Amino acid sequence: MLSALKDDLRAALERDPAAVSPLQVMMFYPGFHAIVLHRLAHRLHNGGLFWLPHMISWLNRFFTGVEIHPGAQIEKGFFIDHGMGVVIGETTRIGSHVTLYQGTVLGGVGRERGKRHPDIANRVMVGAGAKVLGPIRVGEDSKVGAGAVLLQSIPPGSTAVGVPAQVVNRNCAKDDPQKEDAEVT
Repeated sequence: MLSALKDDLRAALERDPAAVSPLQVMMFYPGFHAIVLHRLAHRLHNGGLFWLPHMISWLNRFFTGVEIHPGAQIEKGFFIDHGMGVVIGETTRIGSHVTLYQGTVLGGVGRERGKRHPDIANRVMVGAGAKVLGPIRVGEDSKVGAGAVLLQSIPPGSTAVGVPAQVVNRNCAKDDPQKEDAEVT
C-alpha cells in the first residue's frame, strides 16, 4: 500500500503543473487524500470487514467530495485532479497511471448484480464531467473527453467524445516508459 501511495504522490507532482512539492500535495490535495483513504478502506474491505471500510468511504466523501466504493480496485499512480463530484463504483477496476478530472463518474447503468462498472486500462485520462457507465472497457492510452457519456468499450489509443461518446481518434498513444506496466485484467 505504501508503494502505491508513493506512486500516487509522484503522479500528482508529474501531472499537475501547480504542484510544487510533495508536502503541498499531501497537505492540500483532496484527490490525494481520497486515494489514501480509499486504499485503507479497500484493504479493510478485502480483509472481510464491512462496516469500517464503508465508514471510511463515507468520511472520504464527506471530507473530499470524492466517492469511491471500498470494493473498487485502483492500481498505482492514480491521480484525481480537482476531485469534487468524482464517483467510482464498487466493481470498477482502474489500471496504473490513470487521471480523472472533477465530476467524473465511473458508474453502473442498472440494478443488476455482479460486474456492472467499467474497467479503465493503464494510462487513461477521463475529462471533467465525463460519465463512463456500465461493464465496459476503456483501452490503454485512451482519452474520454470532458462531458462525454461513454456507454460502450473503446479500443486502446482512442479518444472518445460526445453524448453518447464516439471514437474520434485512434492510436493517440505516446511513447511512454510506463507502458511496460501490467495491464488491468
